Amino acid sequence: MAAATTHPLSALDRARNKAYWRLIPLLFVSYMIAYVDRSNVAIAKLTMTKDLPGFDNAVIGFGAGVFFVGYFLLEIPGTLLVERWSARKWISRIMISWGFVAALTAFVGTHLSISVTTVAKMNSAFGWNVGVSEFQFYFIRFLLGLAEAGFYPGVIVYLTHWFPVRDRTKALAYFFVATPIAQMISPKISNLMLKIGTDEVVNGVTVHHPELLGLEGWQWVYIFWGIPAVVLGVMVLFMLPDKPHHAKWLTDEERTALEQELAAQQGTGPRKHMTVFEALRHPKVLLLATAYFFCVTANYGIEFFLPSILQQWYNLKFDALTWLIILPPTVALFGQLFVGWNSDRLKERRLHASVPIVIGAVAMACAPLTQGNLPLTIIVFMVAFGGVKAYLPAFWALPNLFLTSAAAAGSIGFINSVGNLGGFLGPYVLGKVQTLTGSFVGGIYYLAFSMLVSAAMIYFLGLGQKEPEKKP
Repeated sequence: MAAATTHPLSALDRARNKAYWRLIPLLFVSYMIAYVDRSNVAIAKLTMTKDLPGFDNAVIGFGAGVFFVGYFLLEIPGTLLVERWSARKWISRIMISWGFVAALTAFVGTHLSISVTTVAKMNSAFGWNVGVSEFQFYFIRFLLGLAEAGFYPGVIVYLTHWFPVRDRTKALAYFFVATPIAQMISPKISNLMLKIGTDEVVNGVTVHHPELLGLEGWQWVYIFWGIPAVVLGVMVLFMLPDKPHHAKWLTDEERTALEQELAAQQGTGPRKHMTVFEALRHPKVLLLATAYFFCVTANYGIEFFLPSILQQWYNLKFDALTWLIILPPTVALFGQLFVGWNSDRLKERRLHASVPIVIGAVAMACAPLTQGNLPLTIIVFMVAFGGVKAYLPAFWALPNLFLTSAAAAGSIGFINSVGNLGGFLGPYVLGKVQTLTGSFVGGIYYLAFSMLVSAAMIYFLGLGQKEPEKKP
């Protein structure tokens, strides 16, 4: 029996494999930390509101959303800098600055030097009625949005410099799963720190956990997760090559093969060259931005308030709560990997983007009906989380189907910046509805409706349909 022969990998395949292993892990960890830093207010608020008088769900919801206002302002310029200047330098700058700002959130209401007089002047000038601690919180969240702007769309653009079309959705999926993994890992770690400075009843005995360096647990949550961003920012500066011709770990043959593959794809398909401003006015870009806005509204609304919803409906202790909120992101994790793999396999984007959102919307709408049945509530939110995240790899493959180069980079930044304003609206609506009515139910129905609108727009846009089989 003849021995089986193994065919050596081509130079292009070796380059593709090296790109996966050299780039994706670092980007994945960076995004995971970024996501924790922007969303850990959902856990920190469980004790933060007790130490800061006046911090109700409306204040937390508004502060969580103000992040996306700052994010909006620098998103397009940041994405264009990745395309035209240096992804390595810009992403490094982003991570170092957001790490410092994220840690500063720990000092809201205590050590930040925003005076009562300054806040009074701002209230008078704009007709606001905001306390000093609340203003500090809003200001820090706004700065955090400015600091992080450009990271997410910048990485999406960066991956187009390295991965051919056949690998792109899968590469995006590997990057995007950082968010559900962050949501699975961070709650238990944050919960351990959250106990600092609090009292806990253990076997009928009240145990006091002392403060650490004079700081409460919620403050340590912000500091602890800010430090890795700074460290990773330095690593990115030295380890992330901008384009294949900068990569010392590729051989000359591998580098040439990958660059030729990427260059050949620039001129294929129905795409045409546009300026950045032409792309930003393109109807499809505007519709994609609107569709993303509605889905992001639901995503951040439920993300920021799921711990509060479960606590209100079932009066859970922190330990039980942080175990339960780990479960929904597991469905999102496998959903994103499946969509990324199957979308590339079938060369179809439209249904892979719209169908998960519809499934998630139906589950979201069913959530209020499950009150009183904790296992069923968790199952429904697991499906909702899966739907509101699984669509992302297929969705972000759509702009590059009709745009190239700087136009694609600018449009991706625009779609992400406009869409992420939904990250302001979702938490604000959910927090405001709960404050006014005492219930999250109305806000949950609003989020489900937003998801259905998003899915309809993606489907009827007509982009990303399965390519017909070519006849020989």
